[in-house]
Amino acid sequence: MIGIGELAIISMLSHLIFIYITWRVVLTINFDPLIRKGRTTEAKILLLFITIVIGSGVSRFFLEILQWSRDLLYLF
Repeated sequence: MIGIGELAIISMLSHLIFIYITWRVVLTINFDPLIRKGRTTEAKILLLFITIVIGSGVSRFFLEILQWSRDLLYLF
């Protein structure tokens, strides 16, 4: 059984890792044609927010799968 503190650390690390992976993937996409001239700062902030949303969503998915697989013990 994982304690509350251990689960918190695992969740934080999972979120940070998946946000980093998502950021690396987002950087490979060429968004230059979509960005207006003089609006690069706003575009970078938008990409950062999109990265956080996608990365935390994927992390939450994997954490829920992990929790559900542990809860399967109570089925039998």
